Amino acid sequence: MHSRRSLVLTLVLAACSDSGGESTGGVVTASTTEPGTTGPGTTGPGTTEPGTTGPGTTDASTAGEPTTTDATSTTGSVEDLDMRPEDFTCILEWDKVRKFRITNLLGHLDEALAVAENPAGGVYPVGTVIQLIPNEAMVKRAPGFAPDNADWEFFALETAAAGTTIMARGTTDVVNAFGGNCFDCHAKAAPQWDRLCEEGHGCDPLPFTPEQIEMVQQSDPRCP
Repeated sequence: MHSRRSLVLTLVLAACSDSGGESTGGVVTASTTEPGTTGPGTTGPGTTEPGTTGPGTTDASTAGEPTTTDATSTTGSVEDLDMRPEDFTCILEWDKVRKFRITNLLGHLDEALAVAENPAGGVYPVGTVIQLIPNEAMVKRAPGFAPDNADWEFFALETAAAGTTIMARGTTDVVNAFGGNCFDCHAKAAPQWDRLCEEGHGCDPLPFTPEQIEMVQQSDPRCP
């Protein structure tokens, strides 16, 4: 586990050095949290401190924000997905399309995969969750949630064997550990790609090889 953690940290530090400390393509640092801890407010499985949302999980970014009792919500006939820490699971359990992992927690996975695999692009359905590495995610919210960001919500995450901690969430102001702004990166994607950054989409290139990205995904501490 220590060697896998060292590999992830080495890759991320190399990316930081190459990009001058800014995010390229919206990638954030992979967590170096020891197994059994999930960051502030948690002490391991089955131990819940104030501010936690469940065993082994913490949301460090929701102070003063409305809370829900379920990740999914419906206002009238409008679907939405309000992610909780426990909704972020082992990244290897999700479908892989090229370099990224994708799922849809509202039952629209086939539609989401169709958009992901369409060479002309398209608009992802509500409930789509996309991750390139375990420590960052983008989630498609209900229409009108964030018109200036194509209704995507960005997440900076900390992961450990005990679960996930949401360190930051939002639309235009989520910043990774090295000062890179997710919105600034994804806003460069051409409109037909629905803010998804990949090679040829208009975003800054990633300082990672496909093999390095795969190794980071394989190092997800939440996976068995």
